[in-house]
Amino acid sequence: MAEQQDSPLELELVATGVTSDGDGVAREPSGRVVFTPDLIPGERALVEIVAEKRKSATGSLLRVIEPSPHRVDPACRFLLQGCGGCQWQHIDAGEQRHLKLQIVSNALRRAGVEPPAGALTVELGPWAYRTTIRAAVVGGRAALRRRRSSEVLEIDDCLVAHPLVAELLHDGRFGAASEVVLRCGARTGERMAATLPVGALIDVPADVRRTSIHEEAAGRRWRVSAGSFFQARPDGADALARIILAAAGEPCVPGALDLYAGVGLFAGALAGAGWEVVAVESAPGAVADARVNLVGQTVQVVEADVTRWSPPKAGLVVADPSRNGLGRPGVKVVDQTGAGRLVLVSCDAISLGRDAGLLKMHGFEMTAMTMVDMFPQTVHVEVVSVFER
Repeated sequence: MAEQQDSPLELELVATGVTSDGDGVAREPSGRVVFTPDLIPGERALVEIVAEKRKSATGSLLRVIEPSPHRVDPACRFLLQGCGGCQWQHIDAGEQRHLKLQIVSNALRRAGVEPPAGALTVELGPWAYRTTIRAAVVGGRAALRRRRSSEVLEIDDCLVAHPLVAELLHDGRFGAASEVVLRCGARTGERMAATLPVGALIDVPADVRRTSIHEEAAGRRWRVSAGSFFQARPDGADALARIILAAAGEPCVPGALDLYAGVGLFAGALAGAGWEVVAVESAPGAVADARVNLVGQTVQVVEADVTRWSPPKAGLVVADPSRNGLGRPGVKVVDQTGAGRLVLVSCDAISLGRDAGLLKMHGFEMTAMTMVDMFPQTVHVEVVSVFER
């Protein structure tokens, strides 16, 4: 007699919130939390349980019974095939920003920090904005990862990619490379295809570079090498620099520190406003870019790991760490500077919440917060926070 298989558990649930990864949050009648991708807060839906833990479960959305008024049809055909690049194309732009602010505010409150009143949001164009894409290469063609998977999906277009990059996704052939970084200068027209391994034979238009491009942002021209970080869109870089300058106030002695300085974007903006700046960056390629970009400016560029560096005294600290945030070592360095003001650029809500809690322990109070919607159609967001003591 064949063994009877248990039927998949299907439940009708109502989403009441959203996770930091962008999934809808609902509860079973028993109280167990169910996390379901593509489910918008307020929606009633039929959900199949696909993975279970003791206190939570993961659901797969089978059918929306009562849709949110903010639900829209995704525009990208590759999203429907499983591309993991854009989690939120099914949510209208206004609700995306509302949910991002909710995610950030919840992360802060969990860390014991109340979000400042009057938090602002900078809205940027929702399509054709991304100037850098890291893609896998399959059979010589660009491919992106499927959602939450190591599997890849071959693509020939991307609706959030800048047209100069989208053209390379469509027409580029990248030979035996395993990965390729496609990057453009939206305001210079330059573009690049940097392969792994370096030097792999590729078939791209004659204007495509292999090692670096230039971009214009925050009133300056920037060299950005293949391995260097730069903001994903120049209008976003403009917005971040503008917010940081407004928060910095008038130059003072001692001067400013720009931690995790990259190619020098914020150090250059501060120097242009009269600050003397020490810019600290660990990546050798970015350090080389910064020294080219900041020549003639009142900026000292230091190649060092911020967390292993003994800082001088400073009146102002600007920090733009990776997605992992400052953490305890970074917060310790900020504290050692004696600075009364920190302007922190965060690209992950959970890291921001943890860092805000750690900074609070060192006497810093969050006094202002501005969300810059750098990545529409995704759950990702940049937050500029001002801390004072």
